[in-house]
Amino acid sequence: MNGVDASVRSDPPAADVPGRGTREPGPTQSSHTAAIELRGARASIGGHEVWSGVELVVRPGEFVAVLGSNGSGKSTLLKAILGLVETAPGAVSVLGGPAGSANREIGYLPQRHGFGSGLPLRGVDLVRLGLDGASWGLPTPLGRRASRRRARERVREVIELVGASAYAERTLGELSGGEQQRILIAQALVRRPRILMLDEPLDSLDLPNQAAVTALVQHICRAESVAVLLVAHDVNPLLPYLDQVIYLAGGRALQGPVEQVITGPTLSALYGVPIEVLRTGDGRLVVVGQPEAPHVHGPRHG
Repeated sequence: MNGVDASVRSDPPAADVPGRGTREPGPTQSSHTAAIELRGARASIGGHEVWSGVELVVRPGEFVAVLGSNGSGKSTLLKAILGLVETAPGAVSVLGGPAGSANREIGYLPQRHGFGSGLPLRGVDLVRLGLDGASWGLPTPLGRRASRRRARERVREVIELVGASAYAERTLGELSGGEQQRILIAQALVRRPRILMLDEPLDSLDLPNQAAVTALVQHICRAESVAVLLVAHDVNPLLPYLDQVIYLAGGRALQGPVEQVITGPTLSALYGVPIEVLRTGDGRLVVVGQPEAPHVHGPRHG
């Protein structure tokens, strides 16, 4: 068996991020309406079944991590919710309708590995594209000046929400990885979505920025009552903030609180091989096993 220490710690977030090191109150039990619901869902790509029999529910104001090894279908889950992957009719419900029917109410941040240093686009411009990208650069009719003013106010509001006011006027190429992620999250939020889906937003960030971005996402989840799905390879930076996890492995999925899902017996049953989960003195989770379980909670980048 292989052993990998999950080296990412739950470091305190930056001072300007709400929810400093503590879990904000989650959604109340009276929040019965599901933002996302899958019932016996199956997804295939190119004739290959990625997962099947998936049962899960995400409610407004819940912060849920999507975990699993490479190829387990984490990104496929987000695409199925967007209606970009074929599923059986009725198997996926999003805000009470079929997958793809409510995409205008979903803020989606796909995997991204940074912007080039020569990109001239400013942060504020990227956020504004989230509102009016289809008409960017076109003259504004006189009758729409009021709506354009409201749009500017919303852009400023969401930039303040993510703590990016100090650098939003700078070009994206000038910003650090953590600053770019805040701008991208602001763009995903600018249309006031009811669901926010983030595909590996912590990838390639240093430890302080991982903690800061995670605390920011949790604050947005609570303050705006947004259902959040965040895809990650390492659960440790997320531990103080999560409500639930969805763990994908072996073509199946399991949902529940961290302390119920990330256990040796649970992961052993899910992977079909012996898995051991240890908790270190400073609270980090260490997953020991094979074939790919250790990689899930270990560092992917040197």
